[in-house]
Amino acid sequence: MSIIRWGPFRGLISLREAMDRLFEESWVRPRAGWLLPTEEALAIDMYEMPESVVVKAAVPGVKPEDIDITITGNTLTIAGETEAEEKVEEENYIRRERRYGRFSRSIALPSGVQGEKAEATFEHGLLTLTIPKAEEAKPKVIKVKSK
Repeated sequence: MSIIRWGPFRGLISLREAMDRLFEESWVRPRAGWLLPTEEALAIDMYEMPESVVVKAAVPGVKPEDIDITITGNTLTIAGETEAEEKVEEENYIRRERRYGRFSRSIALPSGVQGEKAEATFEHGLLTLTIPKAEEAKPKVIKVKSK
């Protein structure tokens, strides 16, 4: 067993380390909240069902005809554009949090899906994409026989 001397300032970081961390988090590795409007990430849920992979994306305020979905290999890309409904001078805003402009998100799909047979539905701002699995990717049930 070793004895460690207590130091009241041991857990504190130097001002230089704090500034380095701030710079790195804001410019080198920006968090999602720091992205530019053109880089706005699209929130996506993806889960697996026995027969398919389901992808859901929240795209409020976007018309279904303004959404582009492409599957190239195992990469799914959802892109579109939202437009401001009214023109208000920038200096008249008290708070502006909603984003307008182009958005795009690409994610890797699990192997063994049939992208050419994917189906998309859109309801109340929620895009649901159902991508069927190939037969070889579906789980197989093997019955055990006794002798």
